[in-house]
Amino acid sequence: MSLFRLKGFPGTGNFRHGIHPPDNKALSEESKVEVMDIPESVTLPLLQHLGVPCKPVVKPGQTVRYGEMIGLGEAFVSASLHSPIAGKVKRMTVVTLPNGKHLPAITIQADGDQIPPQKIWDEMRSKDWPRDCISIYDPLTIVKIIHDSGIVGLGGAAFPTHVKVTPNDTRMIDTLMINGCECEPYLTCDYRLMQEAARSIVTGALLTGRAVSAREIVICVEDNKPEAIKKLTEATEQTVIKIAVLKTKYPQGSEKQLIKSVLGLEIPLGGLPSDVGVAMSNVGTMATVARAVIKEAPLTHRVISVSGRGIKTPRNLFVPIGISMKEVIDFCGGITHDAARIIAGGPMMGFSFSDLSAPVTKGTSGLTVLTHDEISDEKETPCIRCGRCVDACPMNLIPTRLALAARYNSPSIASQYHIHACFECGCCTYVCPAKINLVQLIRTGKALVAAWAKR
Repeated sequence: MSLFRLKGFPGTGNFRHGIHPPDNKALSEESKVEVMDIPESVTLPLLQHLGVPCKPVVKPGQTVRYGEMIGLGEAFVSASLHSPIAGKVKRMTVVTLPNGKHLPAITIQADGDQIPPQKIWDEMRSKDWPRDCISIYDPLTIVKIIHDSGIVGLGGAAFPTHVKVTPNDTRMIDTLMINGCECEPYLTCDYRLMQEAARSIVTGALLTGRAVSAREIVICVEDNKPEAIKKLTEATEQTVIKIAVLKTKYPQGSEKQLIKSVLGLEIPLGGLPSDVGVAMSNVGTMATVARAVIKEAPLTHRVISVSGRGIKTPRNLFVPIGISMKEVIDFCGGITHDAARIIAGGPMMGFSFSDLSAPVTKGTSGLTVLTHDEISDEKETPCIRCGRCVDACPMNLIPTRLALAARYNSPSIASQYHIHACFECGCCTYVCPAKINLVQLIRTGKALVAAWAKR
């Protein structure tokens, strides 16, 4: 029986368009979070967030402590970087992330006394997080701690959290929405976090709500996560936080769709949640905020999922930022003989890659390994103008027009049809009977428009 309910909210719990792909969460949803040990070294790109890269503040040969700042986010839209281990700075290097970006990075070799990762995870999943003394923290102090701790959105976009919570006299925040939908297939890291560390999520939400002076705090969860709903309901008792249980649908976790589903509000084209009085963050981010403010600890670790039929033992893991993808996959038993594709993130919005030396970053929500049977090998055929992509698009765009504009090098048409409103959810590609890689073409179109705008 569905748990869907949305009492007390103006929205319907749903949004127009979208799709219902198999969620494949059963592979890892019962796997409790396991803690990976301290790696021999970590590699930390200086850009792990949306915005300006941070500036290195350490030199080769320097000894650093756990949690010490190694990169300073000087710009407003930036985020500082902290070492997840104690050790020695080796050298500046360049890494290639799964999204294709080549970035300068700092390598740190483990050395000296370490903080056990299990201790960090035990702190996060403790039931002793305060809920009744949040008022002792000044809002601006909370914002400063979030900024100094290098916290970014852990749902995938990696937008610096302090930017969202900094007071703005022209855009007052009425509602803080905490996103626990996790609608991407295969991924279950947020689901496990909501079950195992619900109290830290609640404390982080209360602190963030105070920072933005929100009158209402809502944690949003899809109805395919009953155990998470149960744990959050228990953890929010005698607090001002409400739980909104939404229909399971992709991409329910997108901020525009989620705001429409819960509050019935439409964000204007090119607008932000703050334009309609909303601030939004992820459940994992809230747990990190709680630890930063209460425990005075920066963002150094996160929970990720490693799933798919191409991985021998799907798991949810608590890992240090900067550990290599290879170490993570090896911890899960390696890949199966029929593994065909490794994706950073989920299959809808993630990036396939082959260089396993790439590090886990703040924005890495998981790894998905697909087999040959799960990958379509059908060749692209001509578009038949069926309109399925239009029916599926949650942003009411015309994906075929955008793709054609990119294919025929026409940035003016791409701009005319609002290509930057596309957030690359992949719905159009998923439903296309002609197997056209619409999302990839739209990404190319965005690059064309950006270059055209600079002329």
